[in-house]
Amino acid sequence: MSLVKSFHYHVSPGVLIGGFMIELAYRNLPPETIFDVICETSKCLPDAVQLLTPCTIGNRWLKIIDVGRYALAFYDKYSGEGVRVHLVHDKIEAWPEIKTWFLKLKPKQLQDSQRLFGQIKEADTGIYQVDKIRVARDFLKKEPDEPVSFCPLCHEVFLSSNGAVCPACSGKYLPYRSGSNSALPYYEPVSPANGPSQESRHG
Repeated sequence: MSLVKSFHYHVSPGVLIGGFMIELAYRNLPPETIFDVICETSKCLPDAVQLLTPCTIGNRWLKIIDVGRYALAFYDKYSGEGVRVHLVHDKIEAWPEIKTWFLKLKPKQLQDSQRLFGQIKEADTGIYQVDKIRVARDFLKKEPDEPVSFCPLCHEVFLSSNGAVCPACSGKYLPYRSGSNSALPYYEPVSPANGPSQESRHG
């Protein structure tokens, strides 16, 4: 629990559930598999993966494809063979606090956290399903290192594939400005051709 708190800031039921899901994935993979992971949500579950496996967002062995499902897939990074683990709705009927949390039947502040953690531990791995999967070959291809350029507006290095001007200066990607653009109104888009727009997103 202390490890979860130090990494995730607080003890989250989602991270705890993720621990059981990861254990099931390990059990159902051949020993010594060199694997990557896909998380189907960006909430909590990726932190469990980063805590309990060698896969992180930074080393790109963990990929987040956020379709809003509480599920993850472990797969051999060369063959694509692997398993998908997810929380099963029908299996949580016997665990009212898990059901309340998972289906968001009550606001977080009204949920019984201690009872919820107790039910997660008592349910163990019995509320999850494991399915065999095969990841598409095209997804397994390694991305080559991309060339970089200097942005003529902010004078910072960015990936050349994004165009002649970096996305931060040409679009509405960041909720702030920095460096030479730091005096601009908050979250105001910049036009590469005409300089700062006169219309702020905050009106």
